[in-house]
Amino acid sequence: MSGYYIIIGLSMLFSWIVSSRLKSKFDYYSKVHLRNGLSGKEIAEKMLRENGINDVQVVSVPGELTDHYNPETKTVNLSEAVYMQRNAAAAAVAAHECGHAVQHKVGYSMLEFRSKMVPVVNISSRLLQFVLMAGIGIMIATRSIDNPNGNTTVLAIGVVLFAVTTLFAFVTLPVEYDASNRALKWLESSGTVTPDEYAGAKDSLKWAARTYVVAALGSLAQLIYFASMLSGNRRD
Repeated sequence: MSGYYIIIGLSMLFSWIVSSRLKSKFDYYSKVHLRNGLSGKEIAEKMLRENGINDVQVVSVPGELTDHYNPETKTVNLSEAVYMQRNAAAAAVAAHECGHAVQHKVGYSMLEFRSKMVPVVNISSRLLQFVLMAGIGIMIATRSIDNPNGNTTVLAIGVVLFAVTTLFAFVTLPVEYDASNRALKWLESSGTVTPDEYAGAKDSLKWAARTYVVAALGSLAQLIYFASMLSGNRRD
């Protein structure tokens, strides 16, 4: 399993680097106060209104980086800081989450596909670790001269479950990038932010998107590792 721990270690390292960079960017752009004086809540409400969305409510939720759009309750949920603050970082996050509401309204295909995957992904995530560990244990215990790979049936099921979560991670990428593009386009075309503020919002969303990229690539690397065990290419 040494190869697996190397993959996990590298994934955690890159995730930490990108997350640290994202935090520093948001801290920096949190000091870039908006000239229009609008809060994250007000910007979200403005974007929703100007996109003809009148049935979505903007609410505050506790925590940091807990911002999300909930299509079931039709709420744009903004963390307390984003909800109240009046800076380029808050504008970027608020507009991005509203970008998901716009996707929902227009029936953006990748968002709909992602939503349909959620129940399956929830089940896969709950079973994944148990099935993989059991599969590896059974494979090792059943190895013999006649069958050097051992019984890999349970491990194969685990790989399929992992493949589902990995696919979900990659489907998330276009959804997040599209929401950011919609947010930035609106921020610029509506004149809600100045060019300097727009640049800050764009930079913030760029680093936020990279966290999803790192997560997807890390998931893919782990999937390839476990899949290679099925063919006997890995013996550790």
